Amino acid sequence: MPEFIEQLPCHEPQWNQISSVERVQTYQQGIFLICDGNLNLTLSVLAPNLIRVRFSPTVDFIPRRSWSVAIADEEWDTIPFEIEETEKFINIKTAEITVCVQRDPCRIVFIEQRMGNTFAGDTDLGIAWRQNEVACWKQIGAGEKFYGFGERTGLLNQRGKHLTHWNTDCVGYEILTDEMYQAIPFFMSLSPQVNYGLFFNTTYKSQFDVGANQSDILQLHTQGNELDYYLIYGQEPATILNTYTKLTGRMSLPPRWALGYHQCRWSYNSETEVRTLAREFRQRRIPCDVIHLDIDYMQGFRVFTWHKQRFPDPKKLIDELTGQGFKVVTIVDPGVKYDPEADYEVCDRGLENNYFIRNKQGKIFHGYVWPDRSVFPDFIRSDVREWWSSLHKNLINKGVAGIWNDMNEPALDDRPFGDSGNKISFPLDAPQGDPEEQTNHAETHNIYGLMMARASREALDRLRPKERSFVLTRSGYAGVQKYSAVWTGDNHSLWEHLEMSLPMLCNLGLSGVPFVGADIGGFASNATPELFARWMQIGMLYPLMRGHSVIASKRHEPWEFGTEVEDICRQYIELRYQLLPYIYTLFWEAANTGAPILRPLLYHYSDDHNTQELYDQLLLGESLMAAPVYRPGVEHRAVYLPQGTWYDWWTGECYQGSKYILAHAPLAKMPMYIRGGSIIPLAPVMQYTSESAVNQLRLRVTPGTGEYTLYEDDGTSFAYRDGLWSTTNYQVNTEGEQVIIDIQARQGNWNPAPRQIIVEVVGKGVQEFTDDGTARKLQF
Repeated sequence: MPEFIEQLPCHEPQWNQISSVERVQTYQQGIFLICDGNLNLTLSVLAPNLIRVRFSPTVDFIPRRSWSVAIADEEWDTIPFEIEETEKFINIKTAEITVCVQRDPCRIVFIEQRMGNTFAGDTDLGIAWRQNEVACWKQIGAGEKFYGFGERTGLLNQRGKHLTHWNTDCVGYEILTDEMYQAIPFFMSLSPQVNYGLFFNTTYKSQFDVGANQSDILQLHTQGNELDYYLIYGQEPATILNTYTKLTGRMSLPPRWALGYHQCRWSYNSETEVRTLAREFRQRRIPCDVIHLDIDYMQGFRVFTWHKQRFPDPKKLIDELTGQGFKVVTIVDPGVKYDPEADYEVCDRGLENNYFIRNKQGKIFHGYVWPDRSVFPDFIRSDVREWWSSLHKNLINKGVAGIWNDMNEPALDDRPFGDSGNKISFPLDAPQGDPEEQTNHAETHNIYGLMMARASREALDRLRPKERSFVLTRSGYAGVQKYSAVWTGDNHSLWEHLEMSLPMLCNLGLSGVPFVGADIGGFASNATPELFARWMQIGMLYPLMRGHSVIASKRHEPWEFGTEVEDICRQYIELRYQLLPYIYTLFWEAANTGAPILRPLLYHYSDDHNTQELYDQLLLGESLMAAPVYRPGVEHRAVYLPQGTWYDWWTGECYQGSKYILAHAPLAKMPMYIRGGSIIPLAPVMQYTSESAVNQLRLRVTPGTGEYTLYEDDGTSFAYRDGLWSTTNYQVNTEGEQVIIDIQARQGNWNPAPRQIIVEVVGKGVQEFTDDGTARKLQF
């Protein structure tokens, strides 16, 4: 009983349920149902596998917001569907699914056409509402497993958990943490019968109860005034993600340099220290493309300023770093120091134009962040985003190539940092947004960080129009992939956090966010040499490969742990740079289909029950699998090989799949495997991605049957949008003892630099030729 754990008994208000459907009206995209006299329920057919369900307990639906992350219904092509009405049911049929609506009581169930399996069916409660809350209850099947949900701690399958979507500064998060930096109310359900995805289209605080209260019941609950969800059917996870990212947006191609190694610390607090850092990387021959500057580059932590003593000539510094092959990324926080008499233009213009958030009574809201008392722009307003974007010129004109948004949940205290204050947020009733659609912070909290990232992206696109942008954000919402890469925030130098990064990043990828990473070595506390070496090994596969550490910790640069660890770090960072042609093609795939770059095995082997709970092995694309070590003192680990043939990356040893093997993994080795019938392109090692033209491309091929398309362009400009790109299709077939490689003629208008192609068929031999873009056939 609650009173036994110091809680008083609670009787929650009763839910009001929809009892019956009284009238049915059809329109171009679906049906409009009148329930119980004045309750609105619509079912819209947006694609053969995509249905939007929307319910309002009032007469009218909320108008579409200008900042809505889902594309408007009218932007979808018109899809043919059939409507059948009987005395008890109303059925909407597309080529792939049927939506069956029971008239009395009103309940919805979905049926896939292929085998007739039902899924996502309403329970006895169905859809219900009470004051400022709407919810829906659905049945969970016996073998159903749930993935995605954005940024989540714990393991891969999230069944049995209660998951809240409310962006929070969760420093010190651990396996039981619920509210995280990112709020992405999307999940993917896989079961032996049918697979589907669901996007809960609400920016209000919301929850998914995934069988936590009742093991066979899924509850969708929002503190908003409407129920709005999109149901996506798909036989494969890739189909579900393709449709979901068509709905919420896909990433654009990043600059190639952003795929290299990033080095960061809170803080490299002077230009002298930054120059020393750059020199160490180049002298030690450890590849690195990006140096991040944390808050100490600013004057008194005032955003869009440079510290006059520590960084007296930032343009000169960045020009020097550019000459050495480094790009510079600077942090930008949302809190603006309240400094109205100090000639601080950001504060002055924001006050003058009423750009900062006020409470309901009209008083400017303030909180405490790094610069002490701070005020906060209303990024929900389009004019404020445009102003904020323009402020980036003081960074970009100095040569800054990327922007890192932090503290944008928002994170703030009720008293100066350093005091024992309490974390606070904006008042939930604080007005936000453009005048014509003004709402309050209760609705916009979860998109505050998203809109800040959008403003940063628009700044880079405007101020660096000939070069692609890189934005990194800590906070975001569904659709964040359109504007920014994401990292998992303030993790710790703990083996548990190394282990947890694997399902966290995979679930982000299964939530439509492919450009993700975790701080290598752990942000807070001190990494041990062994932990750092193991983390660098798996970090080599993170889409965003960044080392980062907190101000009070031991330094976490690769050479800080002794010669053995430095050599291991060099080896795996070099391997990252060799794999860049393969990784860059994966980014191209993500930009076009929404596919994750780092994938759990279930993404390609969802019918294999052994993969559905397997969180500690990863696929980089479809062909390369890693089984990292995430415990101290471990030199052997079990590795599951899915169906097919697999080859040890290091030795070429061949294994038949659908079984476990025991892999030897001394400190310098992370077990890695290539799927049979794969082609993986490898470039020469470089100290930075643009050090020289790629004059040699090595294709590592494993016997079997398969194909691979390599994508290439200049890696920096937008010329690919005008056709300046190329693709080359490679096919491998095995006939008896002979392996045949068919290379198709290069397609597209971009011509790579002159280069040699070295084709290495594992266990068979090597052939070499000069690449002129023509078709050819090789036999081994």
